Amino acid sequence: MHMYWPIALAVVADIAYQIASKQTPTAMNPFASLTLAYLVGAAASAVIYLITNSGGSILGEWKLANWTTVMLGLAIVGLEAGSIYMFRAGWDVSVGPMVKNALIAIALLALGYLAYKEPMTGTKVAGVGACLLGLWLINR
Repeated sequence: MHMYWPIALAVVADIAYQIASKQTPTAMNPFASLTLAYLVGAAASAVIYLITNSGGSILGEWKLANWTTVMLGLAIVGLEAGSIYMFRAGWDVSVGPMVKNALIAIALLALGYLAYKEPMTGTKVAGVGACLLGLWLINR
């Protein structure tokens, strides 16, 4: 069970995320929306930190941060702004995220192989082929 709950959480959160991205008011600047969303996210993160780390020091935790925290913050802005603009450009909620995720999967497979020496198997190569075939099929 310990391997499945994080996937379930990510799936449920991503579905909510895609719906919220698609429904973000078009009259609202996406970065104003993201600023408010980050304030909500920061408050939720602080509350969850306090619940899960009673007696811990969040300032002490922040001292452990390195470049990855900054990169994660910038990546989140890019992901979220990209999703809002993707929907504003006309992508369907049933297609846009699928195209994005297939392309990400292909790129991460290559990155895993080149940068992290993860094995490249025939099954993974077939998966890339399936992703490419799927992209071709849904964009016909």
